[in-house]
Amino acid sequence: MTEKYVLDVAWNTIMLTMKVAAPALLATLVVGLLVSVFQAATQINEQNMVFIPKILAMTATIVVCGPWILRMLITFTIDIFKQIPQVTH
Repeated sequence: MTEKYVLDVAWNTIMLTMKVAAPALLATLVVGLLVSVFQAATQINEQNMVFIPKILAMTATIVVCGPWILRMLITFTIDIFKQIPQVTH
């Protein structure tokens, strides 16, 4: 097992983590921005008004993107398991 191999696995893990987290984070960011603009326009400062739409947006995004996320995680895990014999030599 070389230093380059360890760095490649670490880099691929970080990139996969960002790809998996991005849809939910972006949806939450957009909803938070829209709710903040609405609150600024109406001068309503209710905390539940921010929290509930963000949770709903994140849940909807995970439901919609769930199969894609699961497919990416399974593919990555299988690739890592396939590389185990190469690492032990």
